[in-house]
Amino acid sequence: MTPERSSLVAELVDSFPELREHFRTALLLEPQPGEPGPHDSSVGGPLLWPADEEWPVCSEEHRVDHREDLSAEDRSALERVRQRRAERRRSGNNVLSEEDAAVYDRISARGGVIDMASWQVHSLRPEAPAAGVAMIPVLQLFARDVPGVEWPEGTDLLQVLWCPNDHDTPPGQGPYYFGPTVALRRRSAGDVRDALAAPPAPRRTDDRYYLPRPCTVAPVETPDLPDRDELPPDLRERVDQWRGGTGRTEYRDLGCVQGWKLGGWPTWCVTDLVKIDCVCSARMRLFLTIDSGGGPGLVVGRGGRLQVFQCPEDIGHPLRLNTQ
Repeated sequence: MTPERSSLVAELVDSFPELREHFRTALLLEPQPGEPGPHDSSVGGPLLWPADEEWPVCSEEHRVDHREDLSAEDRSALERVRQRRAERRRSGNNVLSEEDAAVYDRISARGGVIDMASWQVHSLRPEAPAAGVAMIPVLQLFARDVPGVEWPEGTDLLQVLWCPNDHDTPPGQGPYYFGPTVALRRRSAGDVRDALAAPPAPRRTDDRYYLPRPCTVAPVETPDLPDRDELPPDLRERVDQWRGGTGRTEYRDLGCVQGWKLGGWPTWCVTDLVKIDCVCSARMRLFLTIDSGGGPGLVVGRGGRLQVFQCPEDIGHPLRLNTQ
């Protein structure tokens, strides 16, 4: 948290002391490009993985980009549409005629997007892999590098992997989830005596979005305030009127610290508040946030973030995922 943000949070809490009851501690990971090794905490770096342990794979349906060449007839029809639109623009009319709109609708009716540079129709379609797709390392954290975080007894190493492809509402996830599937492993680093030299490469991957550049991490603890939608209604109404600093900062600018973080509060900046419940009916808590951009160079959702939720009653219960 920057000094300016810390000052504004202090000003906010001075105005609304009851906000202290809602503080959670988040661990910002602050990934920076580097060359981490298997014995380092990292984003996108090599994992300290037992050579005799099966590597996780994804067997769920992927959304795959299919490209279909346009017929000569369709290309001619689109060329005529382009010529007519150019003529209308020269006369100051940029409105698509019903006739031309019908041409676009007919050609894209197969559920895709027309690419007039390659003369193809692109569409995302579900495709079940013939064999499991190897997951790739996303995050590795050693307990020595993340003070203040509770670890299950007998473990001091956390590893997170994902399938580097999009999935449309995979099993176990709520409706409207679209993104990678995630696997999580906890282990004792001292138990890994014969480490895997190199992980298997995925058979297919959307490397434009889901292959993180290797980064080191520099974890920093920071207090985290909830999204305004998580606040009690009366408090929410009052903080909505608050303007801090020069009068331009609002509560929504200070809640939910952004970036890669362990713990803290989830953001609901794209959708309304979603109550993420476990299979045991317990309300799940935010475990990990994977952010777009920065050193790792990922693109999650529409340049947003992937939020991984964990059951507070039993960490062995299935994870739930949400993109914002």
